[in-house]
Amino acid sequence: MARRTKEQAQETRNKLLDAAELLFQAHGVAGTSLQAIARTAGTSRGAVYWHFEDKAALFNAMLERVTLPMEQAFGSGMPDTPDTGFGSVDHAGQIRAVTLKILSQIAVNPQTRRVLEVATQKVEYVKENQAIRARHLAVRQKFMAHCASRLALAAAQAGVALSGGTDMAARGFHALIDGLIQNWLLDPLAFDLVAGGLQAMEVYLRGLGLPGQSGRRAVKATTDSQLGAGPG
Repeated sequence: MARRTKEQAQETRNKLLDAAELLFQAHGVAGTSLQAIARTAGTSRGAVYWHFEDKAALFNAMLERVTLPMEQAFGSGMPDTPDTGFGSVDHAGQIRAVTLKILSQIAVNPQTRRVLEVATQKVEYVKENQAIRARHLAVRQKFMAHCASRLALAAAQAGVALSGGTDMAARGFHALIDGLIQNWLLDPLAFDLVAGGLQAMEVYLRGLGLPGQSGRRAVKATTDSQLGAGPG
């Protein structure tokens, strides 16, 4: 009985998150009430507060359901303190491969695209949404920390000094990828996110003095595998 109750609670939670995704996309976060989310999910407003402290907590849970797997993939692919030697890993290649895997997920998975569209286009950082802003800043900082770590290793491997320093190089890389994603979400037909991402990364990494991509077939195999997986 206890197991069944736990399963029912998880099912209700997922229904609330599903409803929030659709309503936030259609009406924006500010324009969507918790009552509307509960009604769409086929449950009560009380059930919303049972699972989530407020709308910001619900929003962050909705976002994490999609982004946490990507964050984990990025972290495991580019750890802060990798124990691999310079000769055993192509550090610049890892930056490309992991980033392309994330871009592929965004391009092919409708839920990922929907949630990121809400996160970038349908939320205002007003007073009641400060927890959402804090979550956004934490994810950005974590992404840049991983980038800085790997870019430093790639630069040392290539025997070059990063112009402006590692932190600025990581900030620029984040701005590049974040800008590509946001512009693609505004108009997915404007360009191919994966191919455009690869080309943009090549230009940026070469501009830092890092070597060009030698394992193009390997990266293509990675993205083809991701694309073949289809929506999750």
